[in-house]
Amino acid sequence: DRFDAITFGLGAAEVSAMDPQQRLLLEVGYTTLHGAMRRRATLMGGDGGTFVGIERPDWAIVQPATARSSVYAVTGDNVSAAAGRVSFSLGLQGPCSSMDTACSSSLVAMHFAAHVVRGGESSGGLALGVSLKLAPHGALGAASAGMLSVEGRCKTLDAGANGYVRSEGVGGSLVEGDDAMGRSEAHVSSSAVRQDGRSASLTAPNGSAQRTLLLVALGRASVDSAEVGCLEAHGTGTALGDPTEAGAVAAVHGAGGSAAASGDAQIGEARLVLGAAKASVGHSEAASGQVGLLAVCGVGSGGRVGGNARLRVLNPLVGERLGRVGHRILLCVQ
Repeated sequence: DRFDAITFGLGAAEVSAMDPQQRLLLEVGYTTLHGAMRRRATLMGGDGGTFVGIERPDWAIVQPATARSSVYAVTGDNVSAAAGRVSFSLGLQGPCSSMDTACSSSLVAMHFAAHVVRGGESSGGLALGVSLKLAPHGALGAASAGMLSVEGRCKTLDAGANGYVRSEGVGGSLVEGDDAMGRSEAHVSSSAVRQDGRSASLTAPNGSAQRTLLLVALGRASVDSAEVGCLEAHGTGTALGDPTEAGAVAAVHGAGGSAAASGDAQIGEARLVLGAAKASVGHSEAASGQVGLLAVCGVGSGGRVGGNARLRVLNPLVGERLGRVGHRILLCVQ
């Protein structure tokens, strides 16, 4: 309701028909570019790309029937328009796409932003993710399927993990070429995208596919698994997802037991610190990858990883799988 429409040349009627997610994407996209020392005047007509992770818009569900015939309704809740509006407002003429790959949406957006920059299609790829919960339908469906925590807490890796909690989020990153290395917060060595393929069910994870994904990403970066000091887990806090992911991590990152430490952990000492932002801020679904990415960037600047909120007693199945990696993997209890 405090959206700065004038900055983006939008009238009140058009803004009133716009999905609030589009409003946030405009503001955060602009802020991301500004923080990377890009100026609006130099962006106009350039080859900058826009890649947005976004799922189904609740906005379309909550609109009254009278609003659906508005001249602005067609673009107001259209998922493709979410990315297109950012490119239009800033005059970016590079590749532009909205992506819905469920929980991985904003990381897939990041992957393709890096891909077009490496391929020379764009001098800069703006990767964004957004998720607002404006209608109860998604939460009711997830609850009916037994996916949500009855306490409303995401207890990642904990023995009491019984589901995740839905949260909202928006975030953005700018991927630039090697000439931006001097002012970058992080360096994207590689990225990889794969699918679970055939698993126990449509929504069930596939540990073998996860292992392959990690190995592909490491291989493209020419990085040995022992060199990795911090891993941001998907970590939904579900009875099936956490042990499956722990098994994939253990298979790739070593062999022999796990260790736990209280409070924050210092990266180094040949250990892999494993954490998940969802334990602190919930699962923002389409935006969750961008949230985790920004959390890791924060770790890189300080060298310390915060403890895993809600982790009190390690899930025995997680412990069993991590038991194969000695004290290589460190779990921090907050």
